[in-house]
Amino acid sequence: MKDEPSKSEAAYLAIKHAVIEQALTPGTKLPEDMLATHLHVSRTLVREALSRLISEGLVEAGRKRTATVAQPSRAEAQNVFEARACMEREVVRLVIARWTPAMGAALEGHVRSEEEAARTQPPPVCARLAGEFHIRLAHLAGNPVIERYLSELVSRCSLILAIYGNTHSPQCGIDEHKALIEAFRRGDARTALRLMDAHLHSVQERALMPEKKPVDEDLGSILGRYVAGAAAPARRGRRSA
Repeated sequence: MKDEPSKSEAAYLAIKHAVIEQALTPGTKLPEDMLATHLHVSRTLVREALSRLISEGLVEAGRKRTATVAQPSRAEAQNVFEARACMEREVVRLVIARWTPAMGAALEGHVRSEEEAARTQPPPVCARLAGEFHIRLAHLAGNPVIERYLSELVSRCSLILAIYGNTHSPQCGIDEHKALIEAFRRGDARTALRLMDAHLHSVQERALMPEKKPVDEDLGSILGRYVAGAAAPARRGRRSA
């Protein structure tokens, strides 16, 4: 029984990362039995993972009990970006007010991971790490409610990019993240807010592009790439508990 929570988390992360990295494209069906087989967990745990993803807006409940990867409309996409912009501005203010040198070290460590990914990983992985920078920033703001909702908004923005977006150099986002860190370090709220607004505006511009055609790939081959990576954090979590 001790392994049940970690298996559930691993299944959730595997599906979530596959969606965010655009391997599972919008509209892809997610049959519980197939997910359970490929993720090596029970259908009960798959159902729990899908329920979490439905609440986060990444998955839609199917009419015939088969869930699918969500397909937000352009109007929904606009609403998501507007909500995210408001919340990110509050995160900036909170981080400025609570800034410590340790925060800078944590953010710079994440940027180094982004730079490594830019050299060695495909663009969707870089995009996921770029989004995780903002989730880490929300965590440093010290408000768990904001962190939760911003995490969901960032994930939904990644899904929107999968539908409407275009590829770009990850170095642009990395440079913008570095500039934000410097503004935080100086305690320059005005510059940090301006940088965040400009950064999110550029992400939104990339997101609302003509719709892409879905890639036809077997569900098992997609999830197989994510099982090991999702299980690793769960194992580390058990050791640190």
